[in-house]
Amino acid sequence: MIELTPVQRRELRAKAHHLNPVVTIAGNGLTPSVVAEIDRSLQAHELIKVRVQGAEREQRDALMDELCRSLGAASVQHIGNILVVWRQRREEEKSAAEETQKRPGKAATAKSAAAFAAAARRAALAKASSESRRSPARAPAPRGRGTGSGSRGR
Repeated sequence: MIELTPVQRRELRAKAHHLNPVVTIAGNGLTPSVVAEIDRSLQAHELIKVRVQGAEREQRDALMDELCRSLGAASVQHIGNILVVWRQRREEEKSAAEETQKRPGKAATAKSAAAFAAAARRAALAKASSESRRSPARAPAPRGRGTGSGSRGR
């Protein structure tokens, strides 16, 4: 668990003020999937808010301590049902993120074969749907003022 100085804590609280909670901990508590999601969010953002639902203050305090200990993070603030947590990004993932930022046009977009096939099916269905909406029996409306035999400009 990381300990912060009062000055660091104050700066992080100011930065966290405008953030929205990215993870919600509900009735099942701190499950491994919730911990993994918080870990990913901390790696991506460093500073996050976590909403805790259905827990008393003592339970939220214990939850915050357990969370910070298991993830190597620092407790910034605990107000009501909102916990603010900070952890500096890990270097191995940070260097990979910096590489993609240096080459923004060359970012890797790995898709699975299933995702590629699903996107192709959606595109084909959309095309077929748009073509079926056009009815070949209807002729296009003539352009201009009309096709009547009226005299023009006399």
